Amino acid sequence: MNLPHLSRRRFIQLASAISTGGLLPEFSFAAHHSSKVANGLSGRLFKTLKINMIKVPGSLTDKFKAAKAAGFMGVEMNSPGMDVDETRRAIEGSGLPVDGTVCSTHWKIRHSSPDAAIRAQALADLKKALRDTHAVGGHTVLLVVGKGEDGREDVIWKRSVENIRKAVPLAAELGVAIVIENVWNQFLYNHDGGSDQTADEFARYVDEFQSPWVGMQLDIGNHWKYGSMGDWIRTLGKHVIKLDVKGFSRTQGKFTAIGEGDLDFADVRKALHEINYYGWVAAEVKGGDLEALKTISRQMDKVFGL
Repeated sequence: MNLPHLSRRRFIQLASAISTGGLLPEFSFAAHHSSKVANGLSGRLFKTLKINMIKVPGSLTDKFKAAKAAGFMGVEMNSPGMDVDETRRAIEGSGLPVDGTVCSTHWKIRHSSPDAAIRAQALADLKKALRDTHAVGGHTVLLVVGKGEDGREDVIWKRSVENIRKAVPLAAELGVAIVIENVWNQFLYNHDGGSDQTADEFARYVDEFQSPWVGMQLDIGNHWKYGSMGDWIRTLGKHVIKLDVKGFSRTQGKFTAIGEGDLDFADVRKALHEINYYGWVAAEVKGGDLEALKTISRQMDKVFGL
């Protein structure tokens, strides 16, 4: 059983409860339904974005208000480094929730490091992120688990699992899931390989924890270069607790705006229906001012049929 992955009934209950409490912007799923997009996901997805994408002047509250005005329904913060009291004020002042955080030190202070002191700091930072996330009402901490330069895959696997596993009891206690992002870190895929790779290794890695409080924040754009994102979604199934999105062009070999490039969003939508996914999807692109954020929000609406 994967508790953080919401069933349709629980998702609707949660959405209703949050909306009643004033934490989500006014939004009518029915009014935004698009019958023109095959396998549209209207009513299934909540749009969020990374705090660093909001490049508007003013206070954190002003940034939250801008995200809300652009059509987003949540914000992902960074921790360690988040001011919890300021974030609470921004939530109250804007009516926009924090759905989760990104562990801000995971690239440099890694769970796969051969240095035990660094691994201990990585664990402390993850626990800090879990506590901060819980304190502001979020439910996920995004984590990059390691990097290929730290050793052979089996060594990185063992080190990172042993270290991250120490934080799982706290995640369960707080009700905040540790969600692993698939990134270009030379781990669990062949960085120099082709576009026919599968998500089997990611699924096995998550299974290693034997906990519903560890899953995936699957980035749809990050590994389109390496495999079918629809098939990755099908393989990972209930391990997918959350989504990230960006565009990618295989033909040009580069990341793109959401909806540009050649990523097969039609199959992504189909696969999300097949695994009965209900939950958050976070934009992870350059960002910008209010008009840029509105454009990103509309791009998400288009590719997901919202």
